[in-house]
Amino acid sequence: MDIRKFQESDRTEVIALWEQCELVRPQNHPDSDIDLKMSFQPDLFFVGVENELIVATVMAGYQGHRGWINYLAVDPNIQRSGNGEAMMDYAEDALKKLGCVKINLQVRSTNSAVLGFYDSIGYVKDEVTSLGKRLS
Repeated sequence: MDIRKFQESDRTEVIALWEQCELVRPQNHPDSDIDLKMSFQPDLFFVGVENELIVATVMAGYQGHRGWINYLAVDPNIQRSGNGEAMMDYAEDALKKLGCVKINLQVRSTNSAVLGFYDSIGYVKDEVTSLGKRLS
């Protein structure tokens, strides 16, 4: 798998992958999420490509204190093949180059398979409570 920065021509294929991976929720509008990412740190939005098809994505962000990971997705037909770890390694390296020393991410507590994946690549459960407030 080759990893590169997202390009606008990837949009439809990326959204289809997110839908296939069940990352899209009624409160998430993937087109809007892509627009927002492209307006802020677009160099931290990556796609994994195999045979000219997008098979993985990850969005990273850094605000000078902590890094964040969003929209890690791997085509369900090729999950457990190392592509998710490769995407995370790529995003982590990009964040390290910016001076990031800690990455945060959120996983739905009911998603045990994904929690197991992150555990296998060295992520641990922080003893915190995640809070959120929708501004739109």
